[in-house]
Amino acid sequence: MLDYRKARDWHSGDVQHVYTPKDTMLYALGLGLGADPLDERQLRFVYEKELVALPTMAAVLASPGFWMRERKEIGIDFMKLVHGEQSVRLHAPLPPSGTVIGRTRVTRVVDKGEGKGAILHVEKELVGAAQQPLATVESVYFLRGDGGFSSADGQADEPAPAAVAMPESAPELVLDLPTRADQALLYRLSGDINPLHAEPAFAAKAGFARPILHGLATWGIAGRGLIAAFADFDATRLSAMRARLSAPVYPGETIRLEGWRDGGEIAFRARVVERDVLVLTNGRAELRGTSR
Repeated sequence: MLDYRKARDWHSGDVQHVYTPKDTMLYALGLGLGADPLDERQLRFVYEKELVALPTMAAVLASPGFWMRERKEIGIDFMKLVHGEQSVRLHAPLPPSGTVIGRTRVTRVVDKGEGKGAILHVEKELVGAAQQPLATVESVYFLRGDGGFSSADGQADEPAPAAVAMPESAPELVLDLPTRADQALLYRLSGDINPLHAEPAFAAKAGFARPILHGLATWGIAGRGLIAAFADFDATRLSAMRARLSAPVYPGETIRLEGWRDGGEIAFRARVVERDVLVLTNGRAELRGTSR
């Protein structure tokens, strides 16, 4: 059974990550940038001349690894864990290369009840080598096998505030973002080497017809679509982004990004065209220079 106190007390300590221009370009290629080699706006993310880092790369830098599986005393049923939401808030533009330090901790553990699962909120503070704040990254996980843990001692956190409702009008933006059949094999080289994204037999055991694209890749593809559509490929304008990972994408499918200007934010969602399935919902992004 999940141990609330041990989960809340867990923290990674300092995780140092040295990354190179090659890593930055590989991350961007894993999200489909560079598909048009004549588009110089895309080239600046995948070519070392005047290289720019995508802000969503903060999610994969200085990762604490598979601690939820390795720290067995916490009691998380890792095989029933689902990545449910992802967010990033940028405090400064990410350098295209350098040394960063990640400090990750658990900020919230919610008990939905016996048989209903639990919700785990994990926050990473990313700083530069000189301790300058770069980004705050939050990952939210649905622990399908861990509901009811608070029955022993009553310890649990209150749920996070509900997401802001999506606009009901037709989207202002509709942008199709094709993925390649080898997209997951390319994206996994940025750090997530789970065989679910590479091995057909492993994917079949997990109930999928074939290996699926990483949820963080789908989220990142939406991020680069927002930068392209609303910021003319100026990555420094994206200051925050959050979305719920509602369904998986199969590599080779087309992700259709739908967006609305909503006050000073961009509301967005994404669906797979071929199956008409929503894969990102409750999306919100903040861009510097967006009028209210």
